[in-house]
Amino acid sequence: MATDSKKHERKSSKGLTPEEILNGFQALRAEQRNLSSKLTEFEADSNEHKMVIATLQNVNEDRRCFRLVGGVLTERKVKDVLPTLIGNLEKLKELIEKLKEQISKKGVEINEYREKYNISFRGLDNPKQEEQVSTAETRGNVLVS
Repeated sequence: MATDSKKHERKSSKGLTPEEILNGFQALRAEQRNLSSKLTEFEADSNEHKMVIATLQNVNEDRRCFRLVGGVLTERKVKDVLPTLIGNLEKLKELIEKLKEQISKKGVEINEYREKYNISFRGLDNPKQEEQVSTAETRGNVLVS
């Protein structure tokens, strides 16, 4: 019992284990991937809005059109729908810019985390290191494959 508490004290005073460091790094990368997928989704929506706006600008304002709102197809006139679409496009552009900033900040955070815990990628950072180091625990580094 006393040896278990000493092991726990050494572990907590030493810092994070390689598995915990790796899990933290993978969580940061997952967050960045999620942001990137959202960015792709919003860029696709923006492109669709641009195409619809371009099409509706060449049409008579009193012509009726249909718009899908919350899963319900509504009938409106072009003069009612066009300003809403333009407003939504502007909001999408702002959102896309914010997401790009968040992705770059997350990239900086990932790089700082890599430097802090000396994380390297097998075959990417230093190809010769892969031959020299068989496991991450021999040097106290975390090696991601």
